[in-house]
Amino acid sequence: MVDTILYVALAAGALALLLAVYYTRSVLAAPQGNERMIELSTAIREGAMAFLKREYTWVSVFVVVMAVLIAALLDWGRPWGAVAYVFGAALSAAAGYVGMRIATAANARTTEAARTGGIPAALPIAFRGGAVMGFTVAGLGLLGVGLGFLVFNNLLEDPDWVDIVTAIGLGGSSIALFARVGGGIFTKAADVGADLVGKIEAGIPEDDPRNPAVIADNVGDNVGDVAGMGADLFESYVGSLIAPVAYAIFVFSGDLLASTIIFPLAVAALGMFASIIGSFLVKAKDESHLAAALHRGTNFAMIVTALGVAGLAYWVFGEVAENWVGIWFAVVAGLIVGWFVGKISEWFTSDHYKTVKEIARQSQTGPATVIISGIAEGMRSAAFSVIVVAAGIGAAVWAGDWALGDGGGIYGVAIAAIGVLATLGITISVDAYGPIADNAGGIAEMAHLDPEVREATDALDSLGNTTAAVAKGFAIASAAVTALALFSAFTKAVNLEQIDVANAPTTIGLFIGAMIPFLFASMTMNAVGRAASRMIDEVRRQFREIPGLRAGDPDAKPDYTTCVDIATAGALREMVVPGSMAIVVPLVVGFIDVEALGGLLAGALVTGFLLAIFMANAGGAWDNAKKFIETGAFGGKGSDAHHAAVIGDTVGDPFKDTSGPAMNIVIKVMTIVSLIFASAFI
Repeated sequence: MVDTILYVALAAGALALLLAVYYTRSVLAAPQGNERMIELSTAIREGAMAFLKREYTWVSVFVVVMAVLIAALLDWGRPWGAVAYVFGAALSAAAGYVGMRIATAANARTTEAARTGGIPAALPIAFRGGAVMGFTVAGLGLLGVGLGFLVFNNLLEDPDWVDIVTAIGLGGSSIALFARVGGGIFTKAADVGADLVGKIEAGIPEDDPRNPAVIADNVGDNVGDVAGMGADLFESYVGSLIAPVAYAIFVFSGDLLASTIIFPLAVAALGMFASIIGSFLVKAKDESHLAAALHRGTNFAMIVTALGVAGLAYWVFGEVAENWVGIWFAVVAGLIVGWFVGKISEWFTSDHYKTVKEIARQSQTGPATVIISGIAEGMRSAAFSVIVVAAGIGAAVWAGDWALGDGGGIYGVAIAAIGVLATLGITISVDAYGPIADNAGGIAEMAHLDPEVREATDALDSLGNTTAAVAKGFAIASAAVTALALFSAFTKAVNLEQIDVANAPTTIGLFIGAMIPFLFASMTMNAVGRAASRMIDEVRRQFREIPGLRAGDPDAKPDYTTCVDIATAGALREMVVPGSMAIVVPLVVGFIDVEALGGLLAGALVTGFLLAIFMANAGGAWDNAKKFIETGAFGGKGSDAHHAAVIGDTVGDPFKDTSGPAMNIVIKVMTIVSLIFASAFI
C-alpha cells in the first residue's frame, strides 16, 4: 500500500506538469495582437525576467550560506540535508520562473482575445496562463516531497530521512520569503508611484502610456503576484505535506506510523487529480457568469476531494486506526476552514457585497474616512477568520483523537492543513489569472484599443482582485494550521512538554515573538514607502523635464527603463533585512534557551496570523472600492470620491501585496527553522 500511494503521488505530480505543458502550448498558440501590443508585452516580460534573475542571484548567496550551516551544525545535514535544502530552493525558484514566463506571454494574448471575442474568449487564455503557474507549483511540490520519500527513505534508507525531507520544505520557504518580500516591494513601489502622480497629480487614466512608471507597474504585477505568490504557495503546499510526517515520527510506531506518514501524499494526489479535472470546467459566457465559472472549477475539485478522502481514509487507516472516520473528518474540517476563510475574504473584498460598497461610499467625505473604514473592516474580517480557524482546529483535534487515540489530535490538525491546500493546483490557477488580466488591461490602454476591450479586461481584473484575496486567505489559514503542527513537532524534538507562561524565559520569548510580525510589517511597509518616494520623484521629474509628455505629444517618449531600475534596486536592497530576520531570530533564541524559543514561536503564530488576515483583506477592500467607483458609482473616474479611493488603494497596496501575504511565510519559516535545527539546540 505504501509504495502504491507513493508512486501514484509521483504520477499525479508528473501529470500536473504535463497539464502545465498542455496549457503552455494552448496559450502560446493564441495570437498576440498588433505590433504595439507585442512591443508592450515584450517590455513587460524583459523587465520581469531581468528582475527575477537579479533577485535569484541575491537569494542564491543566502541559500549557499544556509546550506553550509545545515551541513556544519547538523549531523544529518552532511551531505543529504544540505542537498535536500538546495533541491527545495531550486524547485521553488523553478516554479516562480516558469509561471512568470508564461504569465508574461499570456498578457497580450488575453488582450487580443478580449478585442476579438470579448470575455468568453479572454477568460480561457488568462485562466490557462494562470493554470501553468498553478499546476507547475503543485506538481513540483508533490514531486519534490515524493522524490524525497523515495530517495531518502526507500532507496538510501537513511534513518534521518524525515529531517532531510523537512529540509526540502525549508529550501522552498527561503525562496518564498525573499520572493514575496522582494516582489511585493517592487510591485507596490511602482504601483503607488504610478497611481499618485498619474491619477491624482496628472489626472491621466490608469496604465496611460504617458506615465513613466506604467511598465514598472505591469512588471510588478508579475514579480509580486505571480512569481512571489507561486513561491509562497509552493512553500505552503510542501509545508502542509511535511508537517504531519514530522509530527508522526515522534508519536506513532509500527503499521500506524507507516499509515500516518503516507496518508498526506494520498490526499495530495487525490486533490491533484480533482484539480486537473476541475480546470477544464472554467468557462464563461459573459461578464455576469465570470465568478460562477471560476467557482465551478474550484467547488468541483473541493467536493470530489472531500468525498474521495473518505475512501482513502478507510483504505489507509481501516485496519490500524481506532476509527478511520475521524481521519476523514479532520481533512474535511480543513477543507471547510479553507472554504470559509476564502468566503470571508470574498465577503470583505468583493464589490458584490456591502463592505466594499460602504468603503466606496465613505470616499465621498475624503481619504481619511476611506482609510478608517478599510482598517476597521480588515480588523473585523480577522475576527471572523480567527473564529473559523479556531473552530476548525478544535474539530480536527477532536477528530484526530477519536481516530488515533492519544497523540492523534495534533495529527488531525496537520492533515486538516492538507485539506486546506489539497486542491492547490486550481486554487493558484484562479489566483494567478488576475495579474494576467491586469496586464491585459494595461496593454489595452497603452495600445489605445477600443474602450470595450478595456471594459472586458477590467471585468476580469476586478474578479481577479477578489480571487487573489481568497487565495491569500487559503494560504494564511493553511499557514496557521501548518505552523501549529510544525510547532508541535518542534516541542517533541526538544522535549518541551508545555509552554509555561509563568516561566520568565518563555514569557520573554512570547513577547518577542508577538512583536516580530509587527516589526516585519513595519520594515516592509517602510521599504515600499521609500522605494515609492524615489519612484514618485522620478515620474515627476520626467513630466517636468520631457517637453510635451504630460500633454500627450506623440513625439514625447517616457523613460520606462529608469523606473524599472528604481523599483528593482529598491526591492533588492530592502528585502534583505526583513527576510533574514525570520531565520536569524529563531536561531539566536534557540541557541540561548529552547523554552524562550517555544514562547517566541507561539507569540509569532498568533499575531502573525491576525496581522496577515487584517492586512490582506483591508488592502483588497480598498482596491475594489476604488474599482467600484471607476464603474461610475459616486461620481466615477476623476471625481473627488475617486481621488479619495485612489489614496485608500495606495495605502492598501503594501497591506495586501507586500506585508500581509509575506506574514504567513514568516510564521512558517520561523517554525520550520526551529524544527530543523532542534537537534543543535539541545
